[in-house]
Amino acid sequence: MGMLRIMSKRGDDRVAWDARRAAIGDAEAEAAVREAERIFNEARAKGATAVRVEAGKAPVRIDQFDRTAEQIVMIPRVVGG
Repeated sequence: MGMLRIMSKRGDDRVAWDARRAAIGDAEAEAAVREAERIFNEARAKGATAVRVEAGKAPVRIDQFDRTAEQIVMIPRVVGG
């Protein structure tokens, strides 16, 4: 299972997908992957930073959606003033 976590003032929103089911053509799983990728791309276009997080490994910044990632955390651009 993969998960996209989008940090926000509400905490975090989550979108989960099953890459294995998507790989074998499961329509529902493919739709979940497409939705996660759409949200990822939209957040990146707004300046968010994406980090792939995997157990036992250091987090890695990524620029493209990775459907095989265990977890991707989207951190919005910080706005100050």
